[in-house]
Amino acid sequence: MSSASIGLDERLQQYLLDVSLHEPAVCARLRERTLTLRESMMISSPEQVQLLELLCKMLGARRGLEIGTFTGYTTLRLTLGLPGLQMTCCDLSEEFTGIAREHWREAGVDDRVELLLGPADKSLALMLDDGQAESYDFAYIDADKGGYRNYAEASLQLVRGGGLVMLDNVLWGGMVADPSDDNEDTEALRDVNQWLYETAPGRFDLSMIPIGDGLTLLRKFA
Repeated sequence: MSSASIGLDERLQQYLLDVSLHEPAVCARLRERTLTLRESMMISSPEQVQLLELLCKMLGARRGLEIGTFTGYTTLRLTLGLPGLQMTCCDLSEEFTGIAREHWREAGVDDRVELLLGPADKSLALMLDDGQAESYDFAYIDADKGGYRNYAEASLQLVRGGGLVMLDNVLWGGMVADPSDDNEDTEALRDVNQWLYETAPGRFDLSMIPIGDGLTLLRKFA
């Protein structure tokens, strides 16, 4: 919904960036280009992606999965920050991922990114059929909201014990807490948030963080 953190006014958002964000130049160029697009609100906020990078470093991540790649900002930041990281990215758009490929090549990380174009549910099912269960260190979900529950379930199978599944946009600009909002995407996010809350005991640790547009972290039990 926004490339800034939820609940912060413009002044506080800028202060947060001024004293915390260390963004590689190629990432800044990609973010600036993305912000010129009509669909610019689909990019994850830079402070959130910097948090993802920190978490992935703490995991010692070697293999990552991204569901919903858009212009490739998150994968660019992660592969630059973790030199040994191999990413698998699922997306539908040749147009937006074309921008991603351009910047991955510029940064010299394109050989560490596998891009799967097509419906993510089919790509994930093929990965599971191919014996890739528990072979990823983390998964990051930032795609169509109606698919979140299926993507989360598949990711929990693909990620190893002790790994992370991370879901973006879980607060949806605050609309998930507005009972008068019955938008399809809002309802889908309410459903997945409640499902994760009820499913967590015995399966994973859960934390919902008000950064970006709301980020849920799931640490899969070993």
